[in-house]
Amino acid sequence: MEEAERIKKIPLYLFTIMDKLKLEAISKGNDVIDLGMGNPDLPTPKHIVDELCLAAQKLENQRYSRPGGDVENHLKESIASWYKGRFGVTLNPETEVLPLIGSKEGIVHLSLTFLNDGDVAIVPTPAYPVHFNGVTIAGGTIHYIPLISDDGILNSLKKVSKPVLDKTKLLFLSYPHNPTAQVVDLDFFKGIVQWARDKKLIVVHDLAYSDIVFDGYRAPSIMEVDGAKDVAIEFHTLSKSYNMAGWRIGFVVGNSEVLKSLAKVKSYIDFGIFRAVQLATIRALTGPQDCVRDLVNIYNRRMNIFIDGLNRIGWKIDKPKGTFYVWTRIPEKYKKLSSLKFASLLVENAGIVVAPGIGFGESGEGYIRFALVTDEERLKLAIERLKKIL
Repeated sequence: MEEAERIKKIPLYLFTIMDKLKLEAISKGNDVIDLGMGNPDLPTPKHIVDELCLAAQKLENQRYSRPGGDVENHLKESIASWYKGRFGVTLNPETEVLPLIGSKEGIVHLSLTFLNDGDVAIVPTPAYPVHFNGVTIAGGTIHYIPLISDDGILNSLKKVSKPVLDKTKLLFLSYPHNPTAQVVDLDFFKGIVQWARDKKLIVVHDLAYSDIVFDGYRAPSIMEVDGAKDVAIEFHTLSKSYNMAGWRIGFVVGNSEVLKSLAKVKSYIDFGIFRAVQLATIRALTGPQDCVRDLVNIYNRRMNIFIDGLNRIGWKIDKPKGTFYVWTRIPEKYKKLSSLKFASLLVENAGIVVAPGIGFGESGEGYIRFALVTDEERLKLAIERLKKIL
């Protein structure tokens, strides 16, 4: 059986390769510190788990979710209320909020909803893989622009040729950024919204790491910009802020016509979200938020330990203002190796799993990403192991 041509274009998933290397190392009796996938290691807060357990026992929650149901409406209202409290943004829960089975699902289905063969999506690179692989799955064409350059993204967008812009339907952005941890201020989004006003495209902002920020930095929402709903949508997830990665729950907000079309496609693909998960999500968004502050404090301590450790052993890097990622060039000693070969070397010689930069696009070559998803003592041990290979 032969795969579709568009599927052949998608490489083997980055973390499938790294998991294989990890399992091989473990099978040899090696202790492995996994800093590869951004898979939160901390538990979901107890009050959220308790809500799930109670809700899962009720018969009415074990049936298909249904659009317009009481639980479904309550969830959308809770998301709108959370946005109002978090960003000062007013959303119509009926038309400007769409819950998702994780934001990754929604991002891929967005490309399926809007891209015809040959339609273009502009993607700053390096990027979270689903931003460009979703375009490929949908049969679209990717136009890459550099994420980090002297010109900046806005000037890079202004240089995109008219023939490309005429075919462009989607522009993907994501701040705080995965994998690079780059951040922006609200003025950046004001410039993006202004640029997009006379373009027939959708600005797509992935705000997965809005809460994971440090040292006084506040991550803005593009929805804070006047007129953003005319041109933009914004994805969010509970995976990172509430340690609910395995629960598969996220949402998208913004332009009502875009959300209506996305909901139409999803209605043929899934039956909605398990109602017990929806009720637990309502509890997460409307309940006590000290769990989020505690989580950020933990990541801040981990980041300080790891960044200080890297600098101490001669791997110089500045502390990022957001995410739990450390994006860094391959050390000078190993710069002739590809990012995948260097990542393989780390597994074999140091028992450390990282994400090779090539998995985030060609411009990620020469870099690796550490995900600080293990405890402080293991991070200290990782530093000692890295010191030996440097």
